[in-house]
Amino acid sequence: MKTYNLDNLVEKIHRTVQSHLLPDGGYARWLWNTPTSDRNLGVNEYGCADAANILYSIGRFPRHDDPARAKLIKALLDLRHEDGSFAEPTHHPIHTTAHCLAALDLFDAVPDQSELAPFLEPFRTKEGAYALLESLLWEKNPWSESHKGAGMFVCMNLTRAADMEWNDNYFRWLWDNTDERYGMSRMIGHQEGDAGNLPDETENTKPSGTAAQVADHLFGWFHYMFNMECAHMPLRYPEKVVDTCLHLWRNREQNSLKKGFAHGVDFKEIDWVFVINRASRQTPHRWHEVKEALREFAAEFLPWIDTVDHTTDDRFNDLHMLFGAVCALAELQAALPGEVRTTVPLKLVLDRRPFI
Repeated sequence: MKTYNLDNLVEKIHRTVQSHLLPDGGYARWLWNTPTSDRNLGVNEYGCADAANILYSIGRFPRHDDPARAKLIKALLDLRHEDGSFAEPTHHPIHTTAHCLAALDLFDAVPDQSELAPFLEPFRTKEGAYALLESLLWEKNPWSESHKGAGMFVCMNLTRAADMEWNDNYFRWLWDNTDERYGMSRMIGHQEGDAGNLPDETENTKPSGTAAQVADHLFGWFHYMFNMECAHMPLRYPEKVVDTCLHLWRNREQNSLKKGFAHGVDFKEIDWVFVINRASRQTPHRWHEVKEALREFAAEFLPWIDTVDHTTDDRFNDLHMLFGAVCALAELQAALPGEVRTTVPLKLVLDRRPFI
């Protein structure tokens, strides 16, 4: 059994986060700008939230008596808008709000729902929640649109605005609309009842016309799936989810997963690792193949990311992208017991609350 010691990588991650610390206790997301100067190099919603997330993940979270704790909470709360929400140009406000609330939850400092009342109002009823889910571009843009559909659940639940009936309605909609062929997303370019084999996907052959590629549906479904995991709700088709994930991995040179997958500081890696690993907990279907695929992934991803220059790599120094990679490390460690080693065990924030 091959093992990997990530202690050196964890130290590089910690040094990177500390290099983004600002004098007031908040964090920048980036240290340098692009040629078009489109980055905010000051205190940033994702810089603060992801610093908290990463520090929690690697066991360096500020303790209750550490002044840095109160400073970071204040830095995040000071970024709220008048309606209690958070907004940042790179993501939809529902995503930004969910992400910041989830970071504040690590401190037990989520604002009361009354402070977000205007922002939450459109989602409070079954009709409002369903209207948002129905409005999403499920076929053409499932990945980005999932930020809204999943983020709504997080905003409602972390502020305790949702009750059991609201959650039951939310998960019922997802259950009723899950694609039976892929086991994820909403019907992807085929008629309901068509449950044939997973088709080969090439760069020039998408599931349906202008539809997104299957991998994009995986990246989107990840967001709904961590909500299901948080609420301990079942997948409708766990076997199909496993089939889809294994198909994408085994055929990655012929599909959209091939573009830098397992060689990037990104969120794609945690999306695939989390979905296949958590689906395999709900079914014995192809269990040994799942473990072998995760080992194959680890053999590519872990040596590669350990070689990244943490002082110069642009993605490594984007705290939001770095956080995605840290989540992949944490989930891999849990998925492959004894094979991915750190002196201090990594913690996936999704095991405490939803949203990344």
